[in-house]
Amino acid sequence: MARTPVKTKEENNDFIDRLVHINRVAKVVKGGRRFGFAALVVVGDQKGKVGFGHGKAKEVPEAIKKATDDAKREMIKVPLRDGRTLHHDVYGHHGAGKVLLRSAPSGTGIIAGGPMRAIFEAVGVQDVVAKSQGTANPYNMVRATFNALKSEQSPRMVAARRGMKVSNLVSRRKELAIEIDDR
Repeated sequence: MARTPVKTKEENNDFIDRLVHINRVAKVVKGGRRFGFAALVVVGDQKGKVGFGHGKAKEVPEAIKKATDDAKREMIKVPLRDGRTLHHDVYGHHGAGKVLLRSAPSGTGIIAGGPMRAIFEAVGVQDVVAKSQGTANPYNMVRATFNALKSEQSPRMVAARRGMKVSNLVSRRKELAIEIDDR
């Protein structure tokens, strides 16, 4: 498992590739074993766009290239608060993989394990607290994290859905926070 960032230039976009996991599989045939490799890669522009891909091949570099191409095709946009953290706490799951993502104050850093850390670095999140509950399988952890990130909403998105102004929505949130503090 290598975690070295690889920058690639494509169509004037600067993507960061993170290799999350490599799996070696063997097929037993007459005369020995045939090895194949599966790679899980996360790609992001560090500005809110991120994707993951899975590639299989007989050689490791070819599997990584296939996974990277797959990740670039399947990118999603994640709204970030101040370009550094999430707007709200969110929960995601996939199979036995369950993750809890919490926004954090400035200076906290990325407090997350393994595959989730690679995703947050690729998407450009600088302050977040994340907890994986359930499986440690990197494929399910990545899919659960993406499930959570897809349900992330900015105040602008919520205001548009409710037919309100963003300023009214944010001021209401501050009023609720003051009420909770007074209790």
